[in-house]
Amino acid sequence: MAICADAQTTLATLARLPLRRVYFDKHIVGADIRILKSGDEAILNNIAPDVFDNALQPALVAEFLRDERHHLAVAIEDGQVVGFASGVHYVHPDKQPELWINEVGVAPSHHRRGIGRAIMGALLQHAKSLGCKEAWVLTERANRAAMRLYASAGGEEAQSDQVMFTFVLDHTDS
Repeated sequence: MAICADAQTTLATLARLPLRRVYFDKHIVGADIRILKSGDEAILNNIAPDVFDNALQPALVAEFLRDERHHLAVAIEDGQVVGFASGVHYVHPDKQPELWINEVGVAPSHHRRGIGRAIMGALLQHAKSLGCKEAWVLTERANRAAMRLYASAGGEEAQSDQVMFTFVLDHTDS
């Protein structure tokens, strides 16, 4: 899906704001928003409960942050990661660069404070700086919180009815 004009305005606003505090519609996020890079692994040592689905594995964290096509935006409050958005930018032989937004998570204690939108805004701005022409994300229609978040961040719901297929490549237990 294309980034709409409202999202472009949000991105332009985010680009001018300091990373220490991000404001949206009179609500202060109250968290530092950062794009992590290789060398920032220690930031992920203190994570609020229920931000990620599973415990982080140090080797995978290091691999993710070393990969120049993987991107992780985080919200940090009082030294603790309270939210994140991850994405992968990619190229294709017949398309301009795009960002696939893989996942967004915010600690339940920090819901409805604008943190998810601020993280999304930072990730989208980062993608734009990388030359991505479009960003996209999938979610279940029943996930009302995600639907609200993506719409508030400027996303436009696709008109077509997408279907996702999953392919299990390794049938052994992890």
